[in-house]
Amino acid sequence: MTCDAQAPPTLSRRFWALLEEEHLAGKRALDIGCGWGRLSLPLAARARWVVGLDRDAALIVEARSRAREAGLASVEFHEADVEREEYDRWAADLITAHLCASGAVIERASRALRSGSCLGMVAFHVDQWRETGKVSRFAYDEERMARSLGEAGLVPEVIEVEREVQRFETVEQGLAAAVGLADRWKADGRWHRYLAFLEEGGRTLTRSHLLVKARKP
Repeated sequence: MTCDAQAPPTLSRRFWALLEEEHLAGKRALDIGCGWGRLSLPLAARARWVVGLDRDAALIVEARSRAREAGLASVEFHEADVEREEYDRWAADLITAHLCASGAVIERASRALRSGSCLGMVAFHVDQWRETGKVSRFAYDEERMARSLGEAGLVPEVIEVEREVQRFETVEQGLAAAVGLADRWKADGRWHRYLAFLEEGGRTLTRSHLLVKARKP
């Protein structure tokens, strides 16, 4: 299929195309782990109504500010623990989660969706930052994602890997590519592993996501 050239620049064109297949104009969408509104705000420009949930109060404040600046009146944001919140009270026709995938989110989405409704997610793939030698506990491979969806009572329609591999000629270029990740990686032990990878001749940095679309039968 052809991906929508007008997809928001901060989102995967393929993922946006999968969501647009759901005829957004008539949908009430719930965006789980909405952050500052990366997905909620573009959805609000297309859908009938959008609710964004996130546990980070500062990001909710920022999302509300961005919505006001964009003149979007069809979106609301609420602070919530998305792995404990039950989603059914939001009466969503479409549930989305951008880089906020977990068994709890999938289970709650399935309970809230009515028959025929859709869950669209972008999750970290197990290849994300593979050069650091550490897999995130929030990362999925295709098999685990299919199993999680099935156990929650959802039927997978799309499970695709979207991967970008940066290649470098020097250690300095590799370090520059990861400079924005340095503080986080130093805290979780990834940084020294990435340095070792570069010092041993490695010259790549991988970003890899899993695009998911599943439906409630």
